[in-house]
Amino acid sequence: MVLADVEAIEPLLVCPRCRAPLAGRPKGFNCTDPDCLYHAHLAFPVVGRWPVLVDFERSVVDRDAALAAAGGTDPARPRRGGADALPAPLRRVFKPPNHVAARNVELLLRGLPGRAPRLLVVGGATVGNGVDAVYRDPRVQVIGFDIVASAVTQLVADAHQIPLPPASVDAVVVQAVLEHVLDPARVVAEVHRVLKEDGLVYAETPFLQQVHAGAHDFTRFTASGHRYLFRRFQELGAGPVAGPGTQLLWSADHLVRGLTRSALAGRAARGLLFWLRGLDRLVPASYAMDDAAAYYFLGRKRDDEMSAREIVAYYRGAQV
Repeated sequence: MVLADVEAIEPLLVCPRCRAPLAGRPKGFNCTDPDCLYHAHLAFPVVGRWPVLVDFERSVVDRDAALAAAGGTDPARPRRGGADALPAPLRRVFKPPNHVAARNVELLLRGLPGRAPRLLVVGGATVGNGVDAVYRDPRVQVIGFDIVASAVTQLVADAHQIPLPPASVDAVVVQAVLEHVLDPARVVAEVHRVLKEDGLVYAETPFLQQVHAGAHDFTRFTASGHRYLFRRFQELGAGPVAGPGTQLLWSADHLVRGLTRSALAGRAARGLLFWLRGLDRLVPASYAMDDAAAYYFLGRKRDDEMSAREIVAYYRGAQV
């Protein structure tokens, strides 16, 4: 697994509130702007090996919980949970390989400049399904962050205030994250800000999925809504990640959970009905655009944006 050295990315780090450079280390950082709230000594502590660069005054992230979680994280052990903790044969039933992500990440990697491009993974506490090629490419400098520490991240941060300067990375991957932030448009604006000219973004966001991550699940997007969220990007590719069959599988799982008051029973139903996922292949693309479980977007940074008229004309579904 190839991650950028912490020492190599430290000069890039900025204050999440005012974006001034940071000073300090090894025990912590402070903002160099004397007028900033975070100018105080060690305002941003380093816990374990992770700088905690969160403006807690403006974040739903709890300071004590974030620091405690970072302190209890094993830097050598990747976070695993849910289907990832199952044996491989069962894992493929409950969480099959994401071929859509794998295909688009390959396209993204091909579009990167030749010498040591920087790729930012937003919400990267775990290696996303289908994006592991990012971590295998020896020429790519991967920078990962999340609101929790992880063996595959170099810092703890809030995606609403990415602690990097403008035009500092060549690509961004934000997979299954935007439903978990309070203000997705602000996060996408931050992605746009930190990308270099002609930088690339790959995103996946759910549409017809039940609540997951409990209190930290906020938003869903239609295909058109997802495209408009990335309206300041040129579209290179967009569409369903998984279709109506997968969506039906989600619904069956949660219906059984509700009837039995048991998450285990719901997961068992999902395992028994795994074949529903295969129905996605039988649904025409236009219908899948209206009924997808999730959508992806692959795009390139641009300065202008889609108009309201353009987004209405963008609709690709089956409804006339």
